[in-house]
Amino acid sequence: MHMASYLIEGGNRLFGSVSISGNKNSILPCMAAALLTSDEVILRNVPQISDVSIMVLLMQQLGAEVEVGDHFLKITTPNIKTSKLSEDLVNKLRASILLAGPLLARSKKVEFSHPGGDIIGQRSIETHLAGFKQLGFSISVSDRDYKIKGGIDSKEKIFFMDEPSVTATENLILTCSLNEGKIILKNCASEPHIVDLCNLLKKMGVKFSGIGTNNLTIEGAKKLSGAEFSVGSDFVEFGTYVVAAAITKGEIKLYNCPLENLEPITHPLKKMGVKFQENSDGSVSVSSQNLVAIPKLITNIWPGFPTDLMSALIVLATQAKGVSLMHDWMYESRMFFVDKLINMGANITISDPHRVLVYGPTKLHARELETPDIRAGMALVLAALVAKGTSVINRAELIERGYEDVTNNLAKLGAKIQKLDAS
Repeated sequence: MHMASYLIEGGNRLFGSVSISGNKNSILPCMAAALLTSDEVILRNVPQISDVSIMVLLMQQLGAEVEVGDHFLKITTPNIKTSKLSEDLVNKLRASILLAGPLLARSKKVEFSHPGGDIIGQRSIETHLAGFKQLGFSISVSDRDYKIKGGIDSKEKIFFMDEPSVTATENLILTCSLNEGKIILKNCASEPHIVDLCNLLKKMGVKFSGIGTNNLTIEGAKKLSGAEFSVGSDFVEFGTYVVAAAITKGEIKLYNCPLENLEPITHPLKKMGVKFQENSDGSVSVSSQNLVAIPKLITNIWPGFPTDLMSALIVLATQAKGVSLMHDWMYESRMFFVDKLINMGANITISDPHRVLVYGPTKLHARELETPDIRAGMALVLAALVAKGTSVINRAELIERGYEDVTNNLAKLGAKIQKLDAS
């Protein structure tokens, strides 16, 4: 992947409109689902981000024919050519683990090495493996290489997940989709992207009850048909632009992102003084005059506050009046990037790897910074928008794994931002 940097001169209020792209966390499992049928699956509202491009390459290696269009994908998989995932691509994309489910369903076997992607703490795949085992598959592990084979060994199963992992829930749903029995997943995740996956599979012929809850019943079919499906909007990108409007004291209109069911995000933001107005054209106007601290913000599984937005809200808290306690119990290294904010002049006390106290408002100063991961990288971009002077954000290509067209979107809103490609 090429290296890129952003050059950002802070201090400009942002005005204008942005169209929110499709959900990064929906599109990848929905692409994986296309492997379950030999018919054509058409996906719409596809975000144009590098993670999708890597997933396309992985699927092509497995035998999928993929046509990539303007925010759409057409996928046909007449035959699975191999059930071994390329180590090189798996290392670049943690979500590649989602291909295990459809391969087990369709070929009864899969081989892969431990998935890479972001470095926000040891992300284990234990929950996935426990699920596959419970369904009846046999697993052999040698160092970081996994071989799984077999099939679902009974018509009816109930599996209680020891943690409601999003990707494990998706993987088990995919694995069960070509099984004619009844599988019940208890304590499973219920995020909007899981709802998207279930709704696509429903169109393909899988029966569900309990979509969007923590108890999901899946009745697969021997053969699934093609379908056309539009993924939902990216609520993390939505939250990010809301913060951009609020910290710069601007006003942004957001399109393609209805507020329905976004309370886990809008609720804490309203508490901090952000105003949302729904317009007759379906857009949402976002602004803030007075930002106030939030006494305590704790990430949680949906419908709680999403961990992927914690970094952005820490930046918001640096511009809010009072003390905010920010707590992310999910990933110990989510908080590691705050030393970069402290370096910019933020007044933050790190209580432990999961908790920080943010005192605001403080003036931030421009710095040259390295992007640690997708979300923290975007949070540094937000901080640079309000910092005095010109900041340089290196390794910006990481940010583009999860955000479509950052520089153009922000420039259109009036930010002084330039992308520099290092050859």
